[in-house]
Amino acid sequence: MDESVTLRFAFPDDDRPLARLAALDSAEPPPGPILLAEVAGELRAALSLSDGSVIANPFHPTATLVELLAARARQLTAAGARPPRAAGAPLLSRVGWRLRLRAWG
Repeated sequence: MDESVTLRFAFPDDDRPLARLAALDSAEPPPGPILLAEVAGELRAALSLSDGSVIANPFHPTATLVELLAARARQLTAAGARPPRAAGAPLLSRVGWRLRLRAWG
């Protein structure tokens, strides 16, 4: 079974889901800017672009997601990319990058 994975920047309306994810991981939400990994629309992992800290859902396999987030962070750093502005950011920037991955068994 395939599950859709989305990597995208966090926006202010992601504060609550990030707080829930941090609580599951017994951690504080990472400082922004933040990259998120969602599986089938559910937030599973987050990586801070400012300090590299990570939070992840301990009830799901997330090692591959964290690797994807780290790889995307390296790409963004090498390209000198910046996260979209929260206010007035184009809607297209929220679409994120989609990858098809096999479900982790």
